[in-house]
Amino acid sequence: MNSISFLPASAYFILGAVIGSFLNVCIYRIPEGMSIVSPASRCPQCKSAIRWYQNIPIISYLYLRGRCASCGAGIPMRYPMVEALTGALFVLVGLRLGGFYVIPVYWLFVASLVVITFIDMDHQIIPDVISLPGVVAGFLLSFCVPWLSWTDSLFGILLGGGSLYLVAKTYYLLTKVEGMGGGDVKLLAMIGAFLGWKAVLPVIFLGSLSGAMVGVPLMLVKRAGGKLAIPFGPFLALGAVIYLLFGSSLVEWYLSLIFVK
Repeated sequence: MNSISFLPASAYFILGAVIGSFLNVCIYRIPEGMSIVSPASRCPQCKSAIRWYQNIPIISYLYLRGRCASCGAGIPMRYPMVEALTGALFVLVGLRLGGFYVIPVYWLFVASLVVITFIDMDHQIIPDVISLPGVVAGFLLSFCVPWLSWTDSLFGILLGGGSLYLVAKTYYLLTKVEGMGGGDVKLLAMIGAFLGWKAVLPVIFLGSLSGAMVGVPLMLVKRAGGKLAIPFGPFLALGAVIYLLFGSSLVEWYLSLIFVK
């Protein structure tokens, strides 16, 4: 990886925010089985069409003070948050990775993770319409990534999907309770396709660590006694982003702890 930037960070952010506006459409419509292409964006309350100047990422939300221009209904804060998050991720990927062919590959990857994260948070599902094409796309696009061979991607798919499938089946055999959905298995297969087999175990570790940091306090506050349902997809996505941006540095740091003299 290198840090050569072909465009200023502001351009990456603007592009990411625009893409983030489209991701909001995907997050809302995919679980409902609706087309993400048509009809045009409308207010869910009064059904009024949203004009183009009312749909400028982040800026329109601030100008309208978070309310529909037609009926005054509140616009969820999540919309500008998704736009800002996607913009920030596009900046980080663009500045961290560099490379004309590589940047769009991982923009696609992080955009998919954003959609998966928010759908899983809302509905506790990871749609196959994103993860399964993502597995195929990750494998095919591995031919465009200098540091990722197609064999690394293929083994990443097998290890990613296989490892979580084994964990899920083992947990079910021991407890007779479904502890992990098939969506998580397919998501990790997609992550393995884009990042390679070496990323699978660190992503699981980072996802589990971040999940425990959030889940344990929530269970204590809600007194759920270990029965609180927390989607794992967002934490796997977080682990994947951390590994994508800082994986090599984290591995070197970890090895230095193990082999320190």
